[in-house]
Amino acid sequence: MNYPYGLLADIWHWLALAIYTGSLLYALRTCPWQRIQPNHVMHAYFGACVALLLLWSIRSDVIPGLDYHYLGATLLTLMFGWQLAFLALSIVLLGLVINGASDWQAYPLNALIMGLFPVWLSHSLYRLVDRRLPNHFFVYIFINAFFGAGLVLLVTLLLACGITLLGGLYNWSELKTDYLPFFPLMIFPEAFITGFLMTILVVMKPEWVYTFDDHRYLNGK
Repeated sequence: MNYPYGLLADIWHWLALAIYTGSLLYALRTCPWQRIQPNHVMHAYFGACVALLLLWSIRSDVIPGLDYHYLGATLLTLMFGWQLAFLALSIVLLGLVINGASDWQAYPLNALIMGLFPVWLSHSLYRLVDRRLPNHFFVYIFINAFFGAGLVLLVTLLLACGITLLGGLYNWSELKTDYLPFFPLMIFPEAFITGFLMTILVVMKPEWVYTFDDHRYLNGK
């Protein structure tokens, strides 16, 4: 999902730049900075950025523009909220640009696909589950974290495939043969790692998880 510059027409990058700039300004304006003001939470936030930078640097190249690495968008969204998660993923992608692992001209497009879209989807799923399902620990872990992370990655992968189809980069036959068969190998690790880490965090460090509340999810259950 890391598009090199030149694979798609320039119109895609200009459109992505406009959407990314507007989204970034809105995220900065509405960002609840107080969530990371405690030093221990700030350390966790930037530590997560460094960890994701390392994980994003270790990627599996399937076909140009459609590689795979652990995404982490759902994990960050549940921990810090959508604005801080979006900013964190933007920082991570900027790190890849600086070390030469991603083209700076394609930064807005990649930031939308690997940052804004999965974060927005993770946030939307969390809000839906929060309104519709009981406030229970296992609902939070299995639906928001485990199932949510897998679903978010699946839809993000489909979005990336859709862009390559609309952009004329690949045809359906090539994607069906060379990329789609790897989906289960990508989705299950994303779901498992996110569910596993969230379980540890809500048990050991619940103060790092903005969307988790002991009173709502544990007391009386």
